[in-house]
Formats: sequence, C-alpha cells, structure tokens
Amino acid sequence: MKKKKIWILQWVLIVLLVLYIILPLFLVVINSFKTHNEIIKNPLALPMNGLYFENYSAAWKYGNYATGFANSLKLAVTAIVFAVIPASLAGYSLSTKKFRGDGLVKSYFLMAMTVPLQLFLFPLYAVYAKLDLIGNVYAVALIISAINMPLSVMLMRTFFFNIPIEIEEAAKIDGANSRQVLTQVMMPMVFPGIITVSTIVGINAWNEFLITSTFLQGAKNFTVTLGYRAFNYVFSVDQGMMMAGALIIIIPTIIFFLSLQKYVVDGLVIGAVKG
Repeated sequence: MKKKKIWILQWVLIVLLVLYIILPLFLVVINSFKTHNEIIKNPLALPMNGLYFENYSAAWKYGNYATGFANSLKLAVTAIVFAVIPASLAGYSLSTKKFRGDGLVKSYFLMAMTVPLQLFLFPLYAVYAKLDLIGNVYAVALIISAINMPLSVMLMRTFFFNIPIEIEEAAKIDGANSRQVLTQVMMPMVFPGIITVSTIVGINAWNEFLITSTFLQGAKNFTVTLGYRAFNYVFSVDQGMMMAGALIIIIPTIIFFLSLQKYVVDGLVIGAVKG
C-alpha cells in the first residue's frame, strides 16, 4: 500500500508539472485565434465566433517576420558552426590528451560559465563599433557562440571521455593518423553529443534578445525576437495579434527540438555517465 501511494503521488506531481508547463502555451494558442475583445471578455474561453486567422497575417506583416526569420536562421546556423567545431576539437583534446596545465584549462571553462554576460557588453560594443560590425548578423553569431563555448566544450569533453581509449589505440595501430582518428572514428561516435550541443546553441541563438537588441540595429537586421518587440510597442493593445506573433516564434523551436529529440535525449544520457 505504501508503494502504491508513492506511485500515485509521483504521477499526480508529474501531471501537475505537465499542466503547469502546457497550460500557458495552450492559452497562447487559443487566444491567438480570438479577437482582442474576446480575449478581454474571457481569456480562458475557447473561440466562440470562429477562428480569427487575421491575427497571424497581421503579426507576420507588422513584425517583419520574413526578414526576421531569415536573420534568425543565419544567426542560429552560424552560431552552431562557430560553437560546435571548436568545442569538438577542444573537448577531444581535454578528454584524451594530458598536458601541463590541462586542469587549469578545465577550471577556466567551468568558471567562464558563471561569468555574467553584462560584464562584456560595453567592451564588445566599443570594439564592434570601431570595426563597423554593428548590425552584422554573422559577427553577432560569433558572440553567441563564444558565450555558449564553455558549456559546449565541457559537454563535448564528456562525450569523448565516454569512448573507450582502446578504440582510439586500435585505430592508430591500424595506421590512422590523428586527423583520421578524430574525423573518421571519434566524431561519428559522439554524433548524439554534437546534436545535443547544436540544439542547445541553436535554441539559445534563436531566442537571444539582449545581445541581438544591442548589436543588431536597423530593421533590416532584426531577428524574429526583435521584430516581435518592435510591433509589441505599436500593437500592445491587440492581445490577439501579440499571441499570434509569440506563437510564430515558438513553433520553429518546438519543431526543431522534437525532430532532434531522440538524439538530444541519447546525448544527455551518454554525457551523464561519467566525466
């Protein structure tokens, strides 16, 4: 009876947690298909006068989402490339190679994850302004990848650390050089880890606001989050349009995560074994 009560309590807590996460998103969905007056009247009710799709077309138009999606996609893809390649190389070196000061390097990456971003905004802005890189999406992607680099390096180190050293030694005995061992043996084995890091960096880049609002000036350089903020100031009284605009931003991240969910879960499980 005691085990049954614990089992029931666990499931009750799980259901409550799921509702706590899903309910706000559900309210955003149903209110995105309602007019502003319907939302004000009862934000918890389902659309009573049919689905109001005009919210989506208006949000797409006034949020300049066509440009925003293109810039956000460039930002996310570039940040992933800038983060994954160096993180993979550094993670491989820190997991398999012993050198003087490797403990200091690991400590540096661990401490770097705790440093607040605000400390670097003014120096970075001064440098970017001097180099005329304000408004450059690819230059901003470099900042985002650098911010995510400490976590990416430590995650990749853990993934490489879980590969038995005998596999690398066997490849070298067969005549493979260091480049071939890394690219043809080790990298395919940490593919779930690469997907995990790419997903984390990509979602962070897509949702980034502080850095993009600081360095991406001008409507032609706006990401979707900046486009949403821009028309939020103008149409904040139209809650239906605001809900539709928010959902347009959320849907790509949900699709991206669900499409890679298997690899992300596998990567997190593998990376949690030891390290």
